[in-house]
Amino acid sequence: MSRIGKKPVAIVDGVKVSVADREISVEGKLGKLVWTHRPEVDVVVDAAAKEVRVSRKSDERLPRALHGLTRALIRNMIEGVSTGYEKRLEIQGVGYLAAVQKDVLQLRVGFANEIHKKIPAGLTVTCPDQTHIVIRGTDRQKVGQFAAEVRAVRKPEPYKGKGVRYEGEQVRRKAGKTAK
Repeated sequence: MSRIGKKPVAIVDGVKVSVADREISVEGKLGKLVWTHRPEVDVVVDAAAKEVRVSRKSDERLPRALHGLTRALIRNMIEGVSTGYEKRLEIQGVGYLAAVQKDVLQLRVGFANEIHKKIPAGLTVTCPDQTHIVIRGTDRQKVGQFAAEVRAVRKPEPYKGKGVRYEGEQVRRKAGKTAK
């Protein structure tokens, strides 16, 4: 039995969870998320105990793999609509900067042209200053994916450390040619 899958997911106050025809909808103060789970697992909402239970139909390889995954995704949905998710990025480099114009993130990170990244629906992107980017949203997957795409525009390089990195990320620095 999956250690993660057999734990029930607690429903926090202010969040409504409902399951109908494999479609799970979670509604909270920050919004609503809907997801359709796989037929190999069963999801039951216990309103009296304020928890969601996930069980699998067989002990074959695929249902075992989906058991813990389904439970983790439901937990992420509940946490997303109640508190939300946030990723912070910082830009390091002379002349490197970021700005938000309507629904487009503009990045100047050392290329000849400015890079424009369209902000996906459901995400809020702000730039408190020119060298920091804050990505917020209810869907953990969307927040993480967009943050990874922005970071991939110019990954931090190991010699001078210039580029886009997660806040607090340690970049391994290399000595240059002149080091002996």
